Amino acid sequence: MLENKSQSKTSLAQLGEFGLINHITQNFSIQQKSTLKAIGDDAAVLDFKSKKAVVSTDLLIEGVHFDLSYMPLKHLGYKAVVVNISDICAMNAVPTQITVSIAVSNRFPLEAIEELYEGIRLACDFYKVDLIGGDTTSSTTGLLISVTALGEATEEEITYRSGAQENDLLVVTGDIGSAYMGLQVLEREKQVFLVNPNNQPNLEDYSYIIERQLKPEARTDIKELLEKLDVKPTAMIDVSDGISSEIMHICKASNVGCNLYEDKLPLDPQLINVCEEFNLDSTTIAINGGEDYELLFTVPMTDFDKIKGNPHLSIIGHMTAEKEGLHLITRENTKLPLKARGWNALNEEE
Repeated sequence: MLENKSQSKTSLAQLGEFGLINHITQNFSIQQKSTLKAIGDDAAVLDFKSKKAVVSTDLLIEGVHFDLSYMPLKHLGYKAVVVNISDICAMNAVPTQITVSIAVSNRFPLEAIEELYEGIRLACDFYKVDLIGGDTTSSTTGLLISVTALGEATEEEITYRSGAQENDLLVVTGDIGSAYMGLQVLEREKQVFLVNPNNQPNLEDYSYIIERQLKPEARTDIKELLEKLDVKPTAMIDVSDGISSEIMHICKASNVGCNLYEDKLPLDPQLINVCEEFNLDSTTIAINGGEDYELLFTVPMTDFDKIKGNPHLSIIGHMTAEKEGLHLITRENTKLPLKARGWNALNEEE
């Protein structure tokens, strides 16, 4: 669960900033035609030709967004790329490049940074994005990672949060809630470990939900899938802060209301079992748990036949007139106001 403390350690000061940059980026390759110049100059040079550039950035801070007692550095590097690529996917664009900047304290040896960047490289290879720049500096508060992702799309392809219309179907990819419960399992096992370091956790029964937390995947496949189905989303967002929160963002931007149906929520069986073990309501977890990095989008009602039954997509509700508000329709057909209890980046109690 914890990293091996006996491995050899090389001080970052031995390499210096530029030596470190050269060392950790030497195995990255260029895969995008739009990358004319990547690392090695004062700035990168890109050429998107007739397409529009889409840009997103995120900051991850140790102790706030990740806990290194159970988050391996390689997984952290991979996840840092994924969460940014997911934002590009949410614009119905194709991710193409990233920049990565880190601030690191002197408790991290070179070998730890190598692990972090190996995860970043694996993500770049898997998603075919280029690392084109970034920065490294020292930190007095642990590890900070800032990733900026770039993507490309034609003006017609780009999908905003503001395009949903009354009677549009509300659709989500994959399943939701599992990443949050994976975190709860890891937090529980951490507390057990702190009490008894000789106790090694058996996480076999939680493999799926833990993977959803430690190694999420961005839905880069959905753009192509929708194109093959001849479906153009009217609004789209990624599920990072909890699906109830994301629905509210779409509704606010589009000036519409929404009915979300409890019995339509896609839940993995392992999530349901672990919710029972923790004595938690699976619906509450599904709509409020974050970090799923699935895509939530709306499509016209006329596209119903094109997407129904697709194993990657679940129709979970529909948009209504703004004056009707936002509601969760329970299995008992009770109408409850939809509230967002997901992640709030500025809430000190989170």
